[in-house]
Amino acid sequence: MTRPLTAYLLTCAVLGVAGAVLLAPANWISTALLAGSAVANVAVAGLWILPAVVAMRLLERPGAALLVGLISGLAIVPFSGYGFTSVLTNLWWAFFIELGFLAVLYRFWTIPQYYAGAVVLSVAYPLLSAEFFDLWSQPSGVVIAFFGVMLVSCLAATALGILIADRLTKAGVARSARRRPRVAVKTPDAPPAVPAE
Repeated sequence: MTRPLTAYLLTCAVLGVAGAVLLAPANWISTALLAGSAVANVAVAGLWILPAVVAMRLLERPGAALLVGLISGLAIVPFSGYGFTSVLTNLWWAFFIELGFLAVLYRFWTIPQYYAGAVVLSVAYPLLSAEFFDLWSQPSGVVIAFFGVMLVSCLAATALGILIADRLTKAGVARSARRRPRVAVKTPDAPPAVPAE
């Protein structure tokens, strides 16, 4: 195994476990909020994408969000109260962060791609879970609030994840695990660009 690959896997493992530490109590808080209000429940929904955003921004590698989602899901199984369903749940949420990059086959990495994934998630989750929340029988104000709070929660988590990852990058964390940008050589007779060391 090469050093960058080992560093990548170890970084994903650390981020996955950190995600599990965040999501273990969030699972119970979410369940408690559900008893009171569906809108309050989705106020914490963004927490499920936070580890994936940090992973994708910090590493800029295909599959980083899904790998962190898988690891955090596995780590949370004994503590979630939902068993192995937690693995599928974490992978589902992480997929939407991966989606903005998968859509362009990981050819480029821009901040709007993170937000695009969060927005798609903010629409998909209410639509796919409407029956569970009995959303369509609620007053229109509640439905609007549900979508709005979901959107704000996901956008806030995305912004926080980008901030955390950028601070970690600036501190030199996971430098060898990161996708290596190509160095452009400006002289006309120079050989093709090579990966940065």
